[in-house]
Amino acid sequence: MNSIELFAGGGGLALGLHQAGFNPVAVVERDAESCETLRENWLNAMSSGLQLFDTDIRHVNFQQWRDRVDLVSGGPPCQPFSIGGKHRGYRDERDMFPHAVQVVRTVRPKAFIFENVRGLLRKSFAKYFGYVLLQLQYPELPRRNGQSWADHLESLERHHTAGKETGLRYRVVFQKVNAADYGIPQHRERVVIVGFRWDIQEPWSFPQPTHSKEALDAAKWFYGTYWDEHHVPRSRRPQTPPNILEKLERTENFLPTARWRTVRDALVGLPDPRNSEAARIANHRFQPGARKYPGHTGSEFDSPAKTLKAGDHGVPGGENMLANPNGSVRYFTVRESARLQMFPDWYVFQSSWTESMRQIGNAVPVRLATVIGASVSHTLEQHEKRRARNQ
Repeated sequence: MNSIELFAGGGGLALGLHQAGFNPVAVVERDAESCETLRENWLNAMSSGLQLFDTDIRHVNFQQWRDRVDLVSGGPPCQPFSIGGKHRGYRDERDMFPHAVQVVRTVRPKAFIFENVRGLLRKSFAKYFGYVLLQLQYPELPRRNGQSWADHLESLERHHTAGKETGLRYRVVFQKVNAADYGIPQHRERVVIVGFRWDIQEPWSFPQPTHSKEALDAAKWFYGTYWDEHHVPRSRRPQTPPNILEKLERTENFLPTARWRTVRDALVGLPDPRNSEAARIANHRFQPGARKYPGHTGSEFDSPAKTLKAGDHGVPGGENMLANPNGSVRYFTVRESARLQMFPDWYVFQSSWTESMRQIGNAVPVRLATVIGASVSHTLEQHEKRRARNQ
């Protein structure tokens, strides 16, 4: 199945969707250093039909892929909606959702997947988020020149409630997901929007979580298998939290999921970056200068990491640090951060530490993209099988 990736960044979403069975025919990213990361890792691995457009999506002619692409995907710049940003939303010139809708209108894919920060669901953005969803449902009803977004929203609402079943339409759903619930060793809450073209009649829902905190707690404190797996002697294991055993005894028979993955899980096989053997591993270089302060204390070793962040002015401290059991902290290396986002070790970042961490912090966890992408791919395959039977 063919796909187009918009706002590709360092390539996490595109790589995960490729692993789910989608073949990217076009990848678009305007940031020069992100494009270098894509070239370094992708052009030798992808099919010869891949085109990398190192430009703004507004400068790409997408007409050539009209009715020829199964999926359009991407993460429109999230700064307008980020909780850590300025919260300007639709007033922010970096709001690229309208241009993503225009690509959908032009290409007419069978499905789309868009990802954004959880701040998109803030109460202050509720009306505009509803506007985004309606635009995606009815991409052939664009905003007229000079028309305000509020007036355009009113037009879309009237069209939607009138029940007019004509033109290009999509059935759209969204959900806030936590990457940790799908086996990623990081707490990362994101809003994922999925739409299927109206002629795709197969039912679809978001994949159910496969991992849980309860299962991790049971592996640590009830069975001890977590510590055994990592060869942690009993003398070095943390003290059992109060009341945790009573709680687990009530829930242990209701744990069908796997356990959350932790920072310790992610860093298996990587030496301490201050050791000499770390030099043989790509992107595994110690970065000095980490310090903790209130609210920024780093990620615990035996829990999923805090959300890695890109930062507008350098690498954020607390979110991108490891909190050692002895109370000290240090920055994650680029390789460690890439593992927390589930990039494979062959995926290298050639830019500076700050720029590489920015790309990683902006990325979609590769496994999360694979899980959702595989579910969408399966639905599209079922549609094709049903259509073939009916011919």
